[in-house]
Amino acid sequence: MTWTPSATRRLGTAVAIVTLAILPLSGCLYAQIPAAAPSSAPSPGTETDGTDAPDAPTGGTTLTFEEGLDLDPDTYIEWGDGFIADEQWEMVSPDDGNGGWTYGTADGTCTVRFWQGHMTDVPVVEGDDSASSDAILGVLLETPTADITPVATTGEFSYMAGGNGGVEMRQVSAVDGSRSWLMAARAFTQTGVGLYTIVDCTANDAEKIMDAVTEANAIVVTP
Repeated sequence: MTWTPSATRRLGTAVAIVTLAILPLSGCLYAQIPAAAPSSAPSPGTETDGTDAPDAPTGGTTLTFEEGLDLDPDTYIEWGDGFIADEQWEMVSPDDGNGGWTYGTADGTCTVRFWQGHMTDVPVVEGDDSASSDAILGVLLETPTADITPVATTGEFSYMAGGNGGVEMRQVSAVDGSRSWLMAARAFTQTGVGLYTIVDCTANDAEKIMDAVTEANAIVVTP
């Protein structure tokens, strides 16, 4: 799925969320996000900084919020790392041991934070992957889920291979002058696992960069 400007709803003056858009660039966006991710990452014996995405989808081509409820509780879900050998991207912060790592564009204008892990600190709504995805965004923005839902929109991560789309997620974005950011998350209530990515640009390029994220990186599901 191609990421277009219409795919995200501008936050405008929406409640407390808009305050994030006017934070100073000093320290970047991540200084305002809780140091700890929603929880520690799952550790099934593989590396937590993502895996190379398979060449083709297996077991279906979509993973909607409703389809996520059919997953086996033991299913392992993670980011596939499509930037690892891409010269346009540089590792800014390697796996931190808690399921998070960050890439930056080679020109230094944007960073992309990835995270995967168990949602023990998220107010999950059992049986509702959409609402629980909003809850992840709420934890990151320190904002009640009820305030996130009206301003978030539904988009897609890629499923099993970059550029496929198919994995429904929830997203919010904002622009302040030349700075832009975009935050997207997906919760899997059947497995207790969540994933998110945060794009933060000093130029108004967050949506274009998110296109690159979904084109190269995918959600990998292992039964």
